[in-house]
Amino acid sequence: MVAKAAKQDSFIWEGIDKRGQIVKGEISGPSTAMAKAMLRRQGVNPTKVKRKPKPLFGFTSRPARIKAKDISIFSRQLSTMMTSGVPLVQTFDIIGKGHSNKSMQALMASIRADIESGSNLSEALRKHPMQFDDLFCNLVSAGEHAGILDNVLDKIATYKEKTEAIKGKVKKAMFYPTAVVIVAIIITIIMMVVVIPSFSTLFSGYGAELPALTRFVITLSEFFQAWWIPLVLAMIGGIYGLLQMKKRSKPFNNFLDRTILKIPLFGPIFRKAAIARYARTLSTMFAAGVPLVEAMQSVSGAVGNVVYGDAVLKMRDEVSTGTQLNVAMRQTGLFPSMVNQMTAIGEEAGSVDAMLAKVADFYEEEVDNSVDGLSSLLEPIIMVVLGGLIGGLVIAMYLPVFQMGKIVGN
Repeated sequence: MVAKAAKQDSFIWEGIDKRGQIVKGEISGPSTAMAKAMLRRQGVNPTKVKRKPKPLFGFTSRPARIKAKDISIFSRQLSTMMTSGVPLVQTFDIIGKGHSNKSMQALMASIRADIESGSNLSEALRKHPMQFDDLFCNLVSAGEHAGILDNVLDKIATYKEKTEAIKGKVKKAMFYPTAVVIVAIIITIIMMVVVIPSFSTLFSGYGAELPALTRFVITLSEFFQAWWIPLVLAMIGGIYGLLQMKKRSKPFNNFLDRTILKIPLFGPIFRKAAIARYARTLSTMFAAGVPLVEAMQSVSGAVGNVVYGDAVLKMRDEVSTGTQLNVAMRQTGLFPSMVNQMTAIGEEAGSVDAMLAKVADFYEEEVDNSVDGLSSLLEPIIMVVLGGLIGGLVIAMYLPVFQMGKIVGN
């Protein structure tokens, strides 16, 4: 007969650690006594342990998701404290207590417990692949083996900050036109369903034939009145379906990545962003002492575009057979001549990491300038399109009114 597992409850505790500091937190256990015993084994003298109250009606609030920005901030905090000489275990304790995100607190506590049990930092991080990818863990591992962990952590923090900044710029380029299109669709639906029917009622007793533009808009409005709910549901369903395909389908993601590079205005921005991420990632791994072939495996997944990711994997295969990096880059046909030449100079001078860092700086600034230029270009275009759409609907409704005025005047 199999013994039934003991029921686990959550307990909120407060106590004093080995350093004499007051600490608090949450722990799971079958009873209050067992919770106190587990805390003592962790080096905490519990002063208060009470069962966590259950939520009303049995509903539990979902913990906040850990975002990429949280990991970026964590990287900088970890780098700063390590450089300042703060012990690693105490560092995770400080970062965890200072974070408002409960999920981040739990993550810091888990890593701290692994380190206290004797694991290396890289080993502890690898247990959380959703937050720390192979690139992050490989860099930390390289820093540990070379005895320059604080220096590598500083490079990781800079890398994370730069990559998050460039992601933000790309999102900024897409946000403005998307927001305007959504607003235009909402305004059009309101006019078709609410405003234009009022005018069509007014024109029902109109003696003369309505202008062609007015008849077209009224017919379109009648179609919207009859089908606007299915149309809106189909639009929402289509957007949801596309998001789900993007989330779950690799072929669809590959198709999107290849297509987006060919879109006028937006394609060059995504190309520059991919080159910037490639140069920044490879520069950071070079500086950390990661071998080139091993580094390019991680770089392929960090460029953010399948076209460049596949190209990096081909470059890795060529470099592993003795081909120079700049030659392998030139053969892909995806990198501008300036990038190839700077890489070649870096290889000759033995400073590939510094040259790639300069390339990354240049293209990150290019992305920033391109986004600002795109915003300035799109603003008048979008205003003209919106003005033409809304103005056309208004003119179509007022044409019969103008004709009535002429008839009355005569």
